[in-house]
Amino acid sequence: MEIELKEITVRDLFDGFDDDEDSGRVVAYGGRLNVRPAYQREFVYDDKKKIAVINSILHNYPLNVMYWSENEDGTYEMLDGQQRTISICDWLDNGFSVAADPNVPTTRYYAHTSNEITRKVLDYKLMIYICKGTDTEKLDWFKIINIAGEKLTEQELRNAVYSGEWLSDAKKYFSKNQCIAYKIGERYMAGSPIRQDYLQTVLHWISCKEGKSIEEYMAEHQHDTHATPLKQYYKAVIDWVELTFPKYRGKLMKGLNWGILFNEFNGEVYDPTELEKSISLLLQDDDVTNQKGVYEYMLSGRSRERLLSIRTFTDNEKRILFERQKGICPMCAAEGFCEPWNYQNMQADHIIPWSKGGHTTLDNGQMLCRMHNLKKSDF
Repeated sequence: MEIELKEITVRDLFDGFDDDEDSGRVVAYGGRLNVRPAYQREFVYDDKKKIAVINSILHNYPLNVMYWSENEDGTYEMLDGQQRTISICDWLDNGFSVAADPNVPTTRYYAHTSNEITRKVLDYKLMIYICKGTDTEKLDWFKIINIAGEKLTEQELRNAVYSGEWLSDAKKYFSKNQCIAYKIGERYMAGSPIRQDYLQTVLHWISCKEGKSIEEYMAEHQHDTHATPLKQYYKAVIDWVELTFPKYRGKLMKGLNWGILFNEFNGEVYDPTELEKSISLLLQDDDVTNQKGVYEYMLSGRSRERLLSIRTFTDNEKRILFERQKGICPMCAAEGFCEPWNYQNMQADHIIPWSKGGHTTLDNGQMLCRMHNLKKSDF
């Protein structure tokens, strides 16, 4: 790989700047610099960080060196420095307030109200490392230099490897602020679209459905011209959730692995009204300590009780039961063995199982020897 250090002004960088929100394409440097190649993350700087970039320039503090890669046709791609570049160009293009002295917030100036300030920014010099090499070399370098700063997520690293039309289309749907995927399913999804959380989640769901890894799925579709099947799958998952569970409970439903549940249970027929009645009762049951598990529990036909983390007897309750029984296991006694056990060799048990209406109360509790407790659990 060839690496060259080059000095340019902000004026050179800003020349030809264009941020097309519809396509997600951002160019600068006379239109020759692709600021947001397919493998780059979405813009993640908040206002505080954007202002800090401009303040550094206005105080003539050095910004960290940026990294570009040069293509064979003389155009460039941004390897590192997208956040700083867009912060600078956005300020020059649209203007946002910046305190002249961060400690005096009432002192402000704007890009378009002071020619002197604007000229100071335009004349500021940036240091750029420009590299030439194979695609593999450039992407490897991209991963290395992005370890610092806003750390890349696993999906952002995958995007660097599997770039193309398919990824660009998928990112437009799943990875933009207020993207379609956000508007459709924000109530059920965890994480941030611009940090690729939505895209990673849906890729995980659909790749599991097909018995693949995310990497295998992305490699298979990398050269597709669009990501319509992925979008349709996501829409089908969200529609299924909303139809199956019409009553929305944000704290319980947001962030569940809905796609994985869809993959397994989409073929089953459920009565949403009956499901809601059962869920409501479960949420009122003090023994259910993991309320988020009620949805999979109901979808599974009540066969996965472990998901509910049914409340167990406390150490104090176990001791009371042990003393009440004087250490004798009732199932042993029924077989003619009435010798007491040590406390350590006994386990608490629901006389009437929770699944049959029993609760975790002293009236419904007993201490069994380990053998009989395991034997009872097998039935």
